[in-house]
Amino acid sequence: MDLFEKALKVKRASEKLRNLSARKKNEALMSIRESLERNKFKILEANDKDVKRARESGIKESLIDRLRLNEKRIDGMLKMIDTVVNLKDPVGEVIDSWVREDGLRISRVRVPIGAIGIIYESRPNVTLDATVLALKSGNSVLLRGGSDAFNSNMEIVRAIKDGLKDSDIPENSVEYVEDTSHEIVGEMLKLNGILDLIIPRGGSSLIKFVVENSTVPVLETGVGNCHIFVDESANLEKALDIIDNAKTQRPGTCNAVETVLIHEKIAEKILPPLVERLKKKGVEMRGCEKTREYVDVHPATEKDWETEYLDLILAMKVVKDVDEAINHIKRYSTGHSEAILTENYTNARKFISSIDSSAVYVNASTRLTDGGEFGFGGEMGISTQKLHARGPVGLRELTTYKFVILGDYHTRK
Repeated sequence: MDLFEKALKVKRASEKLRNLSARKKNEALMSIRESLERNKFKILEANDKDVKRARESGIKESLIDRLRLNEKRIDGMLKMIDTVVNLKDPVGEVIDSWVREDGLRISRVRVPIGAIGIIYESRPNVTLDATVLALKSGNSVLLRGGSDAFNSNMEIVRAIKDGLKDSDIPENSVEYVEDTSHEIVGEMLKLNGILDLIIPRGGSSLIKFVVENSTVPVLETGVGNCHIFVDESANLEKALDIIDNAKTQRPGTCNAVETVLIHEKIAEKILPPLVERLKKKGVEMRGCEKTREYVDVHPATEKDWETEYLDLILAMKVVKDVDEAINHIKRYSTGHSEAILTENYTNARKFISSIDSSAVYVNASTRLTDGGEFGFGGEMGISTQKLHARGPVGLRELTTYKFVILGDYHTRK
């Protein structure tokens, strides 16, 4: 089955999906869950092949971590389905409604977007996240994963389709593009009139290519050059815990911190224990000239301030105050996630109002920017754009709306 044929099947399936009840969609999701559980070890075997090939290709461990599945992560995927099933179906929700003086009733109602194409790299859990969120919100989905997770993705899709066989959701609501060539991505991007939306999820080069070449509307998920600013009033012990978590828990993710900004009045106190702690976890640190007055780290260059490392590397800069921190973030941020650690209410409010990223934290780790952590079950990605959807893309973000007008043979005067 070629790309056009698969896309057409997905489009036709979306017409049936948009009219299904929440009960029938939830039943189908639970059927997918049962199938995934039955096929868990097949999925893990396929994933082992992908991980082995990635290691042989010399891919760094932080990126292999994004690729790897294990029983705990499979269980997390099953739990994600449970969460999404228990979430309210957004389709049919009346967003607002009003009645004109002449009795004409106007309502704005949530509806599915339609047929969605997802182009993604590395992480095989996206195959399930995208499918579950799309189906629950009444959308069909055309999946195109990367070559590095090919075996894992194929087994997950087989399990999904097997689960849909006895449900009211058509199997063609989910199709997978097996061709991993660059050219096929270009073809997907020209399927306007068939696909209603394209969502890219991956590195900056993929996202840039999709945005610049698609004739299908794009929901842009963003690169994560995330920052943490440690204010002079911060609890230093707790600040160390947050920076450690934000950098080392899963360094290959887009919500991991890449640059830490330190108020100059606490630099002498926090930098030595911070460097000592992170060195034990294998973090390579790069600092500005002021940072290197207090600790022995590699010198930072201009490129470090703008880099999403996706690795155990951290840039550090000493700043004069919250204003200098804000200005640095404004210059280098990709609009993903930024945090301030402070006990100063005024500085916290200034940071929140001045930083225009999709997620802004006070005294919390940037690693929390995640659909699961926000209570969405999963996510299609983290949107850093400002139109339609921003932050973790969950069920509501996969809907649009239409106006429903109820009249009594009204005409325009």
